[in-house]
Amino acid sequence: MKIALVAQHSTPVPAAARTAAAGDDARLVEMSRSLAGEGHQVTVYARRTGRQLPERADLAPGVSVEYVGPADPGGDDSRLVAQVGAFSAPLHDRWAKDRPDVVHAMRWTSGLAALAAARDLQVPVVQSFDQLGVTERRHGLIPAAAGTERIRLEPAIGRTVDAVVASSCDEETDLTRLGIPRSHIRVVPTGIDTSEFTPDGPARDRNERRRLVTVADLAAESESLAILLQAMAKIPGAELVIAGGPAREDLRGDLTYRRLAKLSDALDLQGRVFFAGQVARAGLPPLLRSADLMVNVNQHEATAITSIQAMACGTPVVATANGAHLDAVVDGTTGILVQPLRPALLAQKIRALLAHPMLLEAFSVAAVDRARSRYSWDRIAHETLAVYDTALAA
Repeated sequence: MKIALVAQHSTPVPAAARTAAAGDDARLVEMSRSLAGEGHQVTVYARRTGRQLPERADLAPGVSVEYVGPADPGGDDSRLVAQVGAFSAPLHDRWAKDRPDVVHAMRWTSGLAALAAARDLQVPVVQSFDQLGVTERRHGLIPAAAGTERIRLEPAIGRTVDAVVASSCDEETDLTRLGIPRSHIRVVPTGIDTSEFTPDGPARDRNERRRLVTVADLAAESESLAILLQAMAKIPGAELVIAGGPAREDLRGDLTYRRLAKLSDALDLQGRVFFAGQVARAGLPPLLRSADLMVNVNQHEATAITSIQAMACGTPVVATANGAHLDAVVDGTTGILVQPLRPALLAQKIRALLAHPMLLEAFSVAAVDRARSRYSWDRIAHETLAVYDTALAA
């Protein structure tokens, strides 16, 4: 099967030029590599961000990337929408000469481009939104007045394509509320590298205290992190490592960090809360292995990737009961789900777990099994290919 992955928002580069494989680019490479590993030919159509990029490059065995459109370093939605025409026209020309069997669009602007390019070519189009605009607005992740065009167009895209891939059951519910038939939706979560995130390997140095780790965007999750700090005041004898934000050496210049650090001091948490700054991907598994618990109180988790990575490292998760956490964390087996914005309850659940080392150990074993069996890229590739087969049959 010839698979076209359309990722207008992304610019993956070959390994030789890659300095840090993380975020969307890394997941796109891992997904395409897994699909190619099943014997398929995969071409990624990505955004050109600089004139120095070639027309085409090899990302992995069986995976090539073609950079499309004019060189444009911008990546926000407004710029991507403005470039949809310049992105879709070359796609149509290339697919007319070498038709793919299936097109998979990543995010909504890629869906616009893919539908325009495939309109008269009889190529089935599959859509992944990653996260819906209505969901982000509901959780306060975008301003109430922002994202209007996206919120208007995402339902139309979902009803036009041949199949929609939802990353969680929570997203599936939101898609059906937008009028997209449930029969056109398949839930396929984002995978993780289970050879990199594993219980075996080095762990970050720690002291005798019980350690909690959280990974969050300081600016976007400042309210949630404030709740976690309030909970920490009720968990004596434990420490918290907060990873995220700018590099550690640049933290003092970050306004959100200064506010959270001031709150930490006001709660008398000196010496028990540590801001690690941005942690590189290679440093994340050792940090997760060093923790007794991973605590994720983010306002909304579209994929729960970091929590799943922690589970794969053998670290149980305490997370807010929302988004993809409802799928990933088996409450009472691989971790605990708690209601958001309730610091006293959060502290109570964490204290109860830390007081029972045998229960923590049982959670750890179950967490590893859950992450490996459900979220390995091999399984995700098989489930994604099943969606393609459905779209082709339709």
